[in-house]
Amino acid sequence: MTKKNSTFKQVGFASIIMMASVFASRIIGLAREMAIAYSGGAGGEVDAYQVAFIIPEILNHIVASGFLSVTFIPIFSAYLAKNEEAEGWRIFSIVYNTFGALLLTVTIIALCFAPQLVALLAPGFEDPALFQQAVTMTRIIIPAQLFFFSGGLFMAVQFTKQRFMIPALAPLLYNLGIIIGGVALGPWLGMQGFAWGVLGGAFAGNFLLQYYGAKKVGMDLKFIFGVTHPEFIRYVLLTLPLMVGLTMTFSTEILLKYFGSYLAEGSIAALNYGLRIMFILVGLFGQAVGVASYPFMAKLAAQGKIDELNNLLNTTMKFLLLVIPVSVLFMVLRHEIVLILFQRGRFDLEATRVTAQVLPFLLCGTFAFAAQTVVVRGYYATQNTWFPALVGTLSVVLTLPLFYVLMTVMDARGVALALSLAATAQTLILFELWNRKSHNRAGRSVYRFLLSMVMLSAGIGFLLWKFAAILKGVIDASTLPGALLVCIVTGLLFVLMFTLAGTLFKIEEINRFNQKILRKLGR
Repeated sequence: MTKKNSTFKQVGFASIIMMASVFASRIIGLAREMAIAYSGGAGGEVDAYQVAFIIPEILNHIVASGFLSVTFIPIFSAYLAKNEEAEGWRIFSIVYNTFGALLLTVTIIALCFAPQLVALLAPGFEDPALFQQAVTMTRIIIPAQLFFFSGGLFMAVQFTKQRFMIPALAPLLYNLGIIIGGVALGPWLGMQGFAWGVLGGAFAGNFLLQYYGAKKVGMDLKFIFGVTHPEFIRYVLLTLPLMVGLTMTFSTEILLKYFGSYLAEGSIAALNYGLRIMFILVGLFGQAVGVASYPFMAKLAAQGKIDELNNLLNTTMKFLLLVIPVSVLFMVLRHEIVLILFQRGRFDLEATRVTAQVLPFLLCGTFAFAAQTVVVRGYYATQNTWFPALVGTLSVVLTLPLFYVLMTVMDARGVALALSLAATAQTLILFELWNRKSHNRAGRSVYRFLLSMVMLSAGIGFLLWKFAAILKGVIDASTLPGALLVCIVTGLLFVLMFTLAGTLFKIEEINRFNQKILRKLGR
């Protein structure tokens, strides 16, 4: 077996682990959202709960907790390659202690000024009772960022040593903690029960478990500071653009709640429910592949094998494009999907209608959100963090007028559409600039495949829409059994059409994807 094939095989194995983790996490995450919908519906209390995440997410961004594995893996990998692991752990300790102290300081400040910060970041949120709930839950959730920060570094060293299993469990325990908190404490504390669940889940899944995993791979954490160390300075320079830059993933949550605060009560909740449905596809197609492939991208970049890196990136992007027809299936079945997942308890028919209205506009950006997780990692693998941060920030800033205009014209649907358009523009710009920078001439094939997937999806979507309309003429899709039956029958037709399209039009990626699924089922 060649080295190239070996690398792809390792990426594939790691992707399977992470995909299984993401799939399980999304299932539990759906259970979490279902519990929230049951308890709070799509009303003001859920809006307050969602607003309570704004400040914690900003704190998380300040120390780049979500990017710790991205920036630390190349540095730690270099020490392992030189057989200088002890020095690698020294840098690890310096980074952990210094940034941990920074986060602790900022956390204390945020706790003290939570009311002022909530008023600044959700200016349209004017109901006094709901505002106070948002402040209280903000103060409960803020300390969880300390656990996310620690877990980010603990997972980074596990990824570097190609250990994926324990990090894969982090989101599962986190979501489980939220559910337990909401179910156990909800009858007495309402939505605050879910906020306490966030804190408990982050502690168990992102701190305790990941500490254990890091110790298993030899973590040697010492209480030392060394801010003048050259490698620490290099780490800061790599991480700084991620701290100050605006990625679409980070901005989505902030923009949704900022503009949503000006809309009718329950709009933030409806947008969030729709976003969680869309992120199921993003997680399965993008997040798992991006996380699993990154250590191999970093290795290829360190070895100067840019052609192999481009080949891996192009292949991955084409695989991600298969999410487009799946997104169209979700658009056709939007009402039934929302009904099945959420319509119970305080989540009534009106909440289903509003959420189903915004869902198609969010699904338009599924591919962009999925692909972005992979494209930016190409830059990060070459230790170029400034460029994607600058492009991302400019993209977000330039689309702010678009958010305002579409929100004014289309309400919550406008905010959803603006999110999709902004994410698509940012992803395509980053990919095109990467192609030019790395001389990735084969990147043109990705654009051709994108066009073919859009055209194929449009045709499949039209036929599915007509079929579903006929089906709903004989089946009552307003009931749970009826909605399930419509989804199952329409889904089976989609699988048949998707498979036939791959065969008739000789689409290699679809055929290869189907073959892999069949092999897995055969086992």
